[in-house]
Amino acid sequence: MTQTIAPRVRTLVLLLLAATGLLLTGAGQASAHAALSGSDPQQGAVVDKAPAQVSLTFTEQVSMSDDSLRVLDPKGKQVTSGAPSNVSGTTYAVKLHSGLPDGTYTVSYQVVSADSHPVAGAYTFSIGAPSSTSVSVADETVGGGVVGWLYGFGRYMSYAGFIVLVGGAAFVLACWQRGSGVRALQRLVVSGWITLTAATLGLLLLRGSYTSSGKVGDIFDLDLLGQVLQTKTGAALVSRLLLLAAAALFIAVLFGAYDKREEEEKRDLTFGLAVGGVVVAAGLAASWAMSEHASVGIQAGIAMPVDVLHLLAVAAWLGGLTALLLALYRAPADNPLDSTAVRRFSTVAFSSVVALVATGIYQSWRQLGSWSAFTDTTYGQLLLVKIGLVVLLVGVAYLSRRWTARLAETVPAAAEVVAKEPAGARAGTGSKQADGDSERAAQLARQQAAMDAARQKQSRDADPNRFGLRRSVLAEAGVAVVLLAVTTVLTQTEPGRTEEDAKAASSSAASASESASGALTLDMPFDTGGEDGKGLVRIDLDPARVGGNEMHVYVQRPNGRAFDIPEVKVAFTLEAKDIGPLPVTPDHITTGHWSATGVQIPMAGEWKVAVTVRTSDIDQVTVDKNAQIG
Repeated sequence: MTQTIAPRVRTLVLLLLAATGLLLTGAGQASAHAALSGSDPQQGAVVDKAPAQVSLTFTEQVSMSDDSLRVLDPKGKQVTSGAPSNVSGTTYAVKLHSGLPDGTYTVSYQVVSADSHPVAGAYTFSIGAPSSTSVSVADETVGGGVVGWLYGFGRYMSYAGFIVLVGGAAFVLACWQRGSGVRALQRLVVSGWITLTAATLGLLLLRGSYTSSGKVGDIFDLDLLGQVLQTKTGAALVSRLLLLAAAALFIAVLFGAYDKREEEEKRDLTFGLAVGGVVVAAGLAASWAMSEHASVGIQAGIAMPVDVLHLLAVAAWLGGLTALLLALYRAPADNPLDSTAVRRFSTVAFSSVVALVATGIYQSWRQLGSWSAFTDTTYGQLLLVKIGLVVLLVGVAYLSRRWTARLAETVPAAAEVVAKEPAGARAGTGSKQADGDSERAAQLARQQAAMDAARQKQSRDADPNRFGLRRSVLAEAGVAVVLLAVTTVLTQTEPGRTEEDAKAASSSAASASESASGALTLDMPFDTGGEDGKGLVRIDLDPARVGGNEMHVYVQRPNGRAFDIPEVKVAFTLEAKDIGPLPVTPDHITTGHWSATGVQIPMAGEWKVAVTVRTSDIDQVTVDKNAQIG
């Protein structure tokens, strides 16, 4: 039976690794967790005279370097004077050279949000009148590319290592003390420690390049490493490494002195090891809480301990589940996993699920802020996927509890059969030993011991209840791997509350600009149906009256990031007077920005503004909206 199980295990592991890889690859460039909520001059604005400075306002505080905020003229030459500074709250500004000529200028920013994630973007404004520009910002690599992928993979492995390390040790101490002598469990916990340590060192080296240039060659730049060590994230990673040194001592005691103690002595040592283990595990969990989502935003003082509890509950459940699965398959015949240990883990898992639900509800409220954010933001959609996986995991865990109850009822009878079989075998071995020399007897004894172990293992594997428990726990572990991948992607995604705040701020700024200037702004979502075919097209018409007008067209992804498409065309139709369509083909200015001057509106009325968007050779759609012009 085990011969048929092993290929299934290997196949499932390969499928899970493939699914994990797809999830991590699909994450792509990490979304910014601080968003640009305002600027002066505003995106696409045309000002009469050159401003003295450019200021940007974000949804939360960010970290800036001397080169984080750049303003480039139409030829690509930088026109800033000095380093950017924090002028008030979350607003940052940089001075400009005096006497700047007319034309279109590009503002490029690259900062690090308070929750450790890189933020990059760009927009344009014009002095006097728009012009063509040689500046392209389509190749921004902050948080993406090879370094971004490696950093995301390192985050996944650090979570996985933490879960296996903490959950495996907790399983031994709380559920199966005799498991401290099982070589497979020892290797599991040690591999968790090695994985977490290696991933933490990797993240520390990758951090500088990840938040700046994105170049592989900068990974070993000691100057960047020195800058990282002075940041909150760098301090958290160093703290994690120090705590891992304490964790190494804990592991040495757990699988060394603790394993050699008698059962009575183990009880006295278990409490002390448990207290020390909880302190180290909580410290490791805090290294995430103090530097990521929980450390910024509303109620940070409550959110950080809640996040620590959430991580510990995840580790106790999923890490313990991994240890249970390993014990079910790899426990030696002379030290089998008993039903008492399985029942204890069932209690630990149930308590962990309760803690996860409570802390998860709070975290969801804090990160989303509204019901609409579940469907309107990327974070909310990923959270729905995570909730679905947790529900599935709980359902499979319920089946495991049922198999556990059945196994407990059959264990005494099975133990009696197993105990009888080796006795008869050993009697036969004794008669053979009397007829041969000592070397032959020793060889026969070893063979008989192997046969006894195989017979005991076959007897256990033949138990349908144990086999059912194995299958359900294996299914739990499979769902858990995918759940961990989704969680990793979720931690790299802009929270729904932040995304909605940024959208609201941008809408307010656009409305204020429209009211002040009389300009018309139309936002039209589109979906061409092809790959990367969803987005938003924005039409700005100034002054939106009869006669000549200036038109700007902006194309953005659903997350608000500007991007280029092969073709954009606009047409104006006044259906009440049977005028039009009047076609306009704007000129490409920069990434996601097209412009046209002298757009003639012959008379006032309710005009239909139709925009044709082509995202590939075959994928095209026309969207329209009516607006009063003139």
